[in-house]
Amino acid sequence: MLEWTGERIIPKELKPTNGMLLEHIARYYFAFPHVRGRVLDLACGTGYGSHMMAKDRKREVTEIVAVDNDADTIRYAEREYHHQKITYRQGDAVDPDLPDSLGLFDTIVSFETIEHVRDESAFMQNLERMLRPDGTLILSSPFGRGRGMPTSEPFHVHQLTPAEFAGLFTRYEQVEIYYQRGVVFEKPREGIRYFIGIAVCMKRAAEQMP
Repeated sequence: MLEWTGERIIPKELKPTNGMLLEHIARYYFAFPHVRGRVLDLACGTGYGSHMMAKDRKREVTEIVAVDNDADTIRYAEREYHHQKITYRQGDAVDPDLPDSLGLFDTIVSFETIEHVRDESAFMQNLERMLRPDGTLILSSPFGRGRGMPTSEPFHVHQLTPAEFAGLFTRYEQVEIYYQRGVVFEKPREGIRYFIGIAVCMKRAAEQMP
């Protein structure tokens, strides 16, 4: 049985009012209008978010491939959040062979992942390689002191600043960045401190690719 570590969310082990659980669920609800076609949920954790997408977007989604690097977590997801449109796979987000293994996607969702990744460039390259032209990437990250700076979170390599987060998406044609406060997403307002950013990015059409 999986144990909640503060990083992998296990809804069945938490109170419905748990703040971190509500924030995680809210990110998937935020993504719903953008989710279509063949979908990748990279760093899917226990699978509850993939299952939410499969149920809510059943008419718009053809397949969801849900990937996590932990074998026990994938087994838990297969058991607790089975759905006919979801395939759970064990995989490393920075593995250079991952795009060839998984193929192309119309939508890629990856929440609270990049702060765990040492090779940020390899992670972003894999996302770009797996996203179809005109596809949509939805990526979130907590904010912090910036690259190379220590963080109080034991599982985080570092936490990007808002400017560093925005700089991840320069190769995308359309980028909208929102800030999360609890279960609310909004454009930044003066005087408000935000702890989480979420970006919705569209890849250039094939004829516009360099």
